[in-house]
Amino acid sequence: MSKRTIEVLAYDPTWKERFTLLAKDLRASLGAKALRIDHVGSTSVVGMWAKPIVDIQISVRSLDLLEEFKLPLEQLGYIFRANNPDLTKRYFREKPGATRTHIHVRKEGSYSEQEALLFRDYLRQQPEEAEKYSQFKQDLAVEYKEFLKRYVEEKAPFIHAMLMSARVWSQQVGWFPGESDG
Repeated sequence: MSKRTIEVLAYDPTWKERFTLLAKDLRASLGAKALRIDHVGSTSVVGMWAKPIVDIQISVRSLDLLEEFKLPLEQLGYIFRANNPDLTKRYFREKPGATRTHIHVRKEGSYSEQEALLFRDYLRQQPEEAEKYSQFKQDLAVEYKEFLKRYVEEKAPFIHAMLMSARVWSQQVGWFPGESDG
């Protein structure tokens, strides 16, 4: 198992500020190639505990046009992870020594793009659910402090159940993704 200390921290308003600055650079570099640039993941939910990693989702017309977005992202210093096993996205990370940032490039309208936005919006609108998820992550971080793989594996069933609730909620409120964050 991979060993890396897992740190889950109380919400930090600088996460939103970091996203805003990063999104500005991404928008300038990608232009119209980025149909959406969104802050996703736990750092995008005010009040939520999270690993201090800003997750950014960039929506594009096609993942097949890799070079159209890969080159501009690399020019900004992001490193393409070609070995990422999730084929629903193209994945980039920060350069060594930089603040942790994960870039998830997904096809506009795809299930994986919509799921990330739905989960984020559900947690933003349901603070009691965000609190449950925060507490669960804190507990897991204590139990699996040096075992990232186990931490991720143990989170999966909880997230799946929460996504089921988010889907019901989306139908009740007529959810659609709002405007892009960046």
